[in-house]
Amino acid sequence: MFPRADPRADRWAILALLCFSLLLIAVDATVLHIAVPALTAALEPTGVQLLWIIDVYSLVVAPLLVTFGTLGDRFGRRRLVLLGYVVFGIASLAAAFAATPEALIVARAFLGVGGAMIMPATLSIIRQVFTDRRERAVALGIWSAVAAGGAALGPVLGGVLVEHFWWGAVFLINVPLLVIALPLAARLIPDVTTSHGHSWDWPSALLSVVGVLAVAFGLKEAGYGHTVGRGAAVLILLAGMAVLAWFVARQRALAAPLLDLGLFANRGFATGVACVLFAVFALVGLELLLAQYLQLVLGLRPLDAALRMLPLMVAAICGGLAAAHLLQRIGLRATMSGGLALTALSLTPTLGWGVEDHPVTLTLCFVGIGFGIEVALLAASDAIMSAAPESRAGGAAAIEETAYELGAGLGIAVLGTVTTIVYAPRLAGVAGVPEGLLAQARGSLAAAAHVAGEAGGAAGAALLHAARWAFVAGLHAAVGVSVVLLLANAFVVAVLVPAGERRREDERLSV
Repeated sequence: MFPRADPRADRWAILALLCFSLLLIAVDATVLHIAVPALTAALEPTGVQLLWIIDVYSLVVAPLLVTFGTLGDRFGRRRLVLLGYVVFGIASLAAAFAATPEALIVARAFLGVGGAMIMPATLSIIRQVFTDRRERAVALGIWSAVAAGGAALGPVLGGVLVEHFWWGAVFLINVPLLVIALPLAARLIPDVTTSHGHSWDWPSALLSVVGVLAVAFGLKEAGYGHTVGRGAAVLILLAGMAVLAWFVARQRALAAPLLDLGLFANRGFATGVACVLFAVFALVGLELLLAQYLQLVLGLRPLDAALRMLPLMVAAICGGLAAAHLLQRIGLRATMSGGLALTALSLTPTLGWGVEDHPVTLTLCFVGIGFGIEVALLAASDAIMSAAPESRAGGAAAIEETAYELGAGLGIAVLGTVTTIVYAPRLAGVAGVPEGLLAQARGSLAAAAHVAGEAGGAAGAALLHAARWAFVAGLHAAVGVSVVLLLANAFVVAVLVPAGERRREDERLSV
């Protein structure tokens, strides 16, 4: 049907297509951040529904990455990627025209299914077609820059589309892009199977999905949910943790596990995965909160808010390009821990913000966050892929990709819950605002802005002022949690990663 390409000869074209696919997936994880106020006004979701709309995508992608990675090994990566494009396109159409919060949550979940079909191909095929170690390091640097740049580009793209069209346009734009990518993928992506005769372990796949979603649901509802109550939410959270523990025990017992947990015995690999998880946790979770801060606290238009976040994207791309040189000069330990520490220090000034604007400080913070996280992510990716032997490269890639998406999902879930726990109790009685409307306003700052618009007059203005200060208090708590986690991770890296790790790798390559 399509003339086949030579994977080695066309490796850079393949890399470009893989990065394009990754860009779509990374953008969709954050593209709604700027669209939250417009989406809230149109669909009127509750606070928990809003978190699910934003978060369900990453939380579905994360546990399915390993599942579809193994299915791709068994039945062919190209076939799964093409099917993923189709699912992603149909789900994008459904999301663009969703009429209720529930419909949008379901559509976003299927977007996650499509993304999980596509994403496992990226790192594993890079490892396959780039056989030269130095070329592969360049390819991984580009891949990592696209991953972080895509997450940063999402809010900017969302701002442009919401400003000129409507919130559904952030999904509709995927459709023509996928129509172009589909024939290119059919021609370029090598169709390789590496099942080694092992059967696919569907119970493990089911346990991973159920466990992750149960933990996320429990966290959201325990924070400030009304669906099942806090007591039941805690039980669901504990049940999800038990299911994940069962999943881990099953992987250890199987001769051919779905997830190769034996890789974590390597200290460099385990440290790299932790670095990815916490760096993306901080980046994506705080991006959502800062996007709302810019629009709903400072009062910026969607496009203006997106442009304020542009330095983060540019700095992330620069960090991806500079990280390879930093690895060569100062080593793996200093690069990874230094990137995490820089990110934490760049977040610290936001702890002093109120409802006033700090444009210069904001720009400097975004530059430090983007550069620091991207440097840390590339160093972590290098540590992960270098620690895994050739025969276990697919499992290593699947774990790294899972850490990316799980970090994004948990970042929104945990930091969103922390913000809500602080925000809701601080929004006490406001004169002239009925308790029913006030209860709705406690769901989220976007909901409070919508209620304030309905109330109008002095009561509406007083409600919005109180909600802004309550949100800032929640934002400070979320930033504090992120700073502590990032600094702790930087310390762990500095202790566990040997100082000469990069140098020894270079010596092996020169032999």
